[in-house]
Amino acid sequence: MNDRRGDPFDITSAAVALVDAHGTIRFWSAQAEALLGHPAAEVLGRPVTSVLATRESPASALSGAHRVRDGWEGLVTLRHRAGHGVQLAVRACPLHAELGSGWLAVACDVTSARQWELDQAVVRGLLEESPIGIGVLDTELRFQWVNRVLATMEGLAHPNGSGATDGPPEAGEVPPAVDWQARQVLMWGRVTPALEHVTSPPGMYRRKTQDHLRLRSSFPLRDVAGKTLGVCHTAVEVDARDRARERLALVNEAAQRIGTTLDLDRTVQELAEVLVPQLADFVAIDLFRGVLAAKDLACGPVGHGTLQRAAHLSIRDDLPETVVPIGEPSGYPPDSPQRRCLTTGRPIRDPMLDATTWWLAGDPQRRAKLGRLGVHTHLVVPLRARGETMGVVTLLRWENRDPIDEDDLLLVEELVARAAVCVDNARRFVREHNAALALQTSLLPPVLPDHCAVDVAYRYLPTDAEAGVGGDWFDVIPLSGARVALVVGDVVGHGIHAAASMGRLRAAVQTLADLDLPPDELLAHLDDLVLRQADEAEAATDNPMVIGATCVYAVYDPISRKLNVARAGHPTPAIAHLSEPVELPDIPAGPPLGLGGLPFESAEIELEEGSVIALYTDGLIEASDRDVDVGFERLCFALAHPDRPLEEICDTMVRILLPEHPHDDVAFLVARTRALTPDRVASWEVPAEPRAVHEVRERTACQLADWGLEDVAFTTELIVSELVTNAITHASGPIGLRLIHERTLICEVSDASNTSPRLRRARSTDEGGRGLFLVAQVAQRWGTRYTATGKTIWAEQQLPGCPPP
Repeated sequence: MNDRRGDPFDITSAAVALVDAHGTIRFWSAQAEALLGHPAAEVLGRPVTSVLATRESPASALSGAHRVRDGWEGLVTLRHRAGHGVQLAVRACPLHAELGSGWLAVACDVTSARQWELDQAVVRGLLEESPIGIGVLDTELRFQWVNRVLATMEGLAHPNGSGATDGPPEAGEVPPAVDWQARQVLMWGRVTPALEHVTSPPGMYRRKTQDHLRLRSSFPLRDVAGKTLGVCHTAVEVDARDRARERLALVNEAAQRIGTTLDLDRTVQELAEVLVPQLADFVAIDLFRGVLAAKDLACGPVGHGTLQRAAHLSIRDDLPETVVPIGEPSGYPPDSPQRRCLTTGRPIRDPMLDATTWWLAGDPQRRAKLGRLGVHTHLVVPLRARGETMGVVTLLRWENRDPIDEDDLLLVEELVARAAVCVDNARRFVREHNAALALQTSLLPPVLPDHCAVDVAYRYLPTDAEAGVGGDWFDVIPLSGARVALVVGDVVGHGIHAAASMGRLRAAVQTLADLDLPPDELLAHLDDLVLRQADEAEAATDNPMVIGATCVYAVYDPISRKLNVARAGHPTPAIAHLSEPVELPDIPAGPPLGLGGLPFESAEIELEEGSVIALYTDGLIEASDRDVDVGFERLCFALAHPDRPLEEICDTMVRILLPEHPHDDVAFLVARTRALTPDRVASWEVPAEPRAVHEVRERTACQLADWGLEDVAFTTELIVSELVTNAITHASGPIGLRLIHERTLICEVSDASNTSPRLRRARSTDEGGRGLFLVAQVAQRWGTRYTATGKTIWAEQQLPGCPPP
């Protein structure tokens, strides 16, 4: 329903007629027909006097007519088709054209015209004559219009010096109180009126400086369609001589100013700013170390805990009362009011008389400062919230000669109690924030491994910037045979729940990668895990979580220079070649993890050494404008020139693809490929005969001599001998031996059998079964991986002079 009253003379709703210079009607609108009943066919071409109630001229028919710019406005009585007279309000303006001149007449009923005039008078009176300050701000929180009253209140300059302005003020920015309320209106659509205690200079409504209460209110200004055009701010001042109203204003101010953020330091400073100078000349806020460190408060007597200065404020800039700097232990004596306040949990009010300053005998520095200033009142209030004492607030008076009475004490207790809740909220937030960061740190790799196959760099940007956690993850996992696995995944949702699910999936990927599964098979096992997690979430009785994820898993082999990739509902990797444009390879798009019942496929890509592989979450390509095609174009542009340092490439991707505040978590991993040259790899086919063992031992010794690795010849020959012997004895098909010299020495023996060997402890009566046990003792790592034609047993040795991987 639209109840807005517009201008009744608007031609879209008013009756319109066009009369030529001879008084003949040339146009007659549908609204005119509705008002007077005359169809256009009856009046067009007839004199205008035919519709007047009397035969007098049109000019004389206007009663009480007055000029409106170039035209006239007044009342006229017209004849209805039914015969009775109808009094209308009419505006007429002359028309001058090449084909002739005439008059354009716009008419409406008298009631609407008078109501419109009354509305306009009310608006003019409210804006220009009433003592209410009124201003209009646009959506950028800039003044577009202020009346004289608000300009006087806020000290704003006028374009015309008096009356309501027809534009923004000439100088001065928006006052903080106005800005704060306007922001709340734009964010939430409404704001609670606020009382503010102000000291107003002499002005239009006062002869001298006075203390006042200022009632502020703001509301949105919207057009007919409901779009917010700006904010209207109003302010009214009332006399603040009544102490009850002053206290109400201070409580209201505290509610708005204290706890505006979840920053602990800022919260205690806001409390100090509310108390000084309204209630104290100096205030000191001391908190337990556990509160400042955002830890759980220690059990036991609070009176003996270590207090630390969190904030202080004085009416003087040089802080003459201060004994302890911020951040240092407060050092209150055992019998001080602060310690007694902590022990009893009650406020202590000390008039600073000689008989009551005995507790300062052991603190000569404080005693000298308080005595020199002439402090006459000393009030200590405990800072308590949710049954826990977090510290004390100390108030001093010397410039204000009034002692702190019972009303002041009640007011201080109320303000401190409100602030205590905000302090506790800030402490709990910091504690949860630290816990979330610790969780995220434990879930993501703290340092990516330095691998011979790739150089890597990454960025992790959670959308929950305050908590610092999200559901995206990445990993670089060393595999056997000098290969490496690159992983990037994305869990549905944000925050700590998504991070917990991400941690489970990352651990699962690492476990499955340790089994050396192909990428498509690994994603199939990961899909089963997500299905089980979803079942567990649905079975939860409270707050079941939606479990779902996407993932891309790639294995790069520096010997063959091939990349084997599979993806589950995840964007395809981008590959920046050295001599070709950036490629988005067509990797089969498997379903997202958690759907179940659908297969995954992998693709193999051959890469030249120095190519850059980029794996990323969808938040990267959808961040700018949610147009995926544009995101891919920007990604290709950012990856151009892959010979640049990887950190520079990462910075370029962030700058080109991401806005200042991304709407989704973003994680990406870039890797530059390396290749092992043929002279670092030696391989032979081994006949399935026992005598072949001696031959491969000799070949191995010769190859190690060529590589200068004579120091590990004995252990390597032992490993080769045992693995080849096992293959000849227990396996079938062609047997192969491969030695890989990189940061470690890798020995691989392949055969056509799918039976995996197992490590066991042989009994003293057994003739065999000790081969793998010996291999495990001399090798740094060993294991088995399955291939399309059988299996490969591998063992790694640490080389002298090389750091462990």
